[in-house]
Amino acid sequence: MEVIGLTWMGLRVSDLGSAVAFFEGLGLRRDHADGQFVAFETANGDRVEVFGPGDEDHQHFDTGPVIGFEVADVDAARRELEGRGIEFVGPTGRDAGLVWAHFRGPDGVVLELTAKE
Repeated sequence: MEVIGLTWMGLRVSDLGSAVAFFEGLGLRRDHADGQFVAFETANGDRVEVFGPGDEDHQHFDTGPVIGFEVADVDAARRELEGRGIEFVGPTGRDAGLVWAHFRGPDGVVLELTAKE
């Protein structure tokens, strides 16, 4: 497994409106919003996704920001890490040409493998 880059960050917040204002103030472009979810894009195309308190799908983001490590093949990387005893959180996800899998790193911090399909 080789990490290609850090291309994604997800963050649960208690005040979605303040978080949106903060990231827009940093110059991130709002790409998509849906209820308690807002996605931003950086100038180089990396993504930042913010999840408000009403978001039910990212309850496991309980250790702070989740960083996405881009790899060529999420399934192969997952098998490799599981073979080393790394704990994964839930199944591998797939949607809109993207693949991701969440796992626990040092001190139980939630991290992500991510790739384009």
